[in-house]
Amino acid sequence: MADPARARRLAKRVRTLIANAVEHEIPDPRLELVTFTDAKMTADLREVTLFYTVRGASIADEPDVAGAAEAFVEFAGRLRGLVGAQLGVKFTPSLKFTLDKVPDSVAQMEELVRKSREADEAARKVAAQARPAGDANPYKDLGEV
Repeated sequence: MADPARARRLAKRVRTLIANAVEHEIPDPRLELVTFTDAKMTADLREVTLFYTVRGASIADEPDVAGAAEAFVEFAGRLRGLVGAQLGVKFTPSLKFTLDKVPDSVAQMEELVRKSREADEAARKVAAQARPAGDANPYKDLGEV
């Protein structure tokens, strides 16, 4: 087993190498809008999972996630060779590309927070117009009985 700190450093290095290779050495339009968000390496340094997101060409466009996944399958061997040549470790780790779900989760959470704020504002408006159901002071002094 390798040191966890070493595995993190190597994963970060692999992410940088792959990002540079995709940007400069792989001339595929399906990978132009890909951003690598994280990399995790197994403790035995045999496999790296690279997390990526794909942006749309504009705000209205849907990202081509399927095209990017196909391109990664197509270029996985070439990218692994580039990593092996530059990483300098005994065993070149295999590469696994996974779509990062964090941006989708963030968008969903932002939507929930927006709905919650709207509900709070509606409750605040109702509370501002509220009056007590009974007398204004239900704890009257009845005097001596």
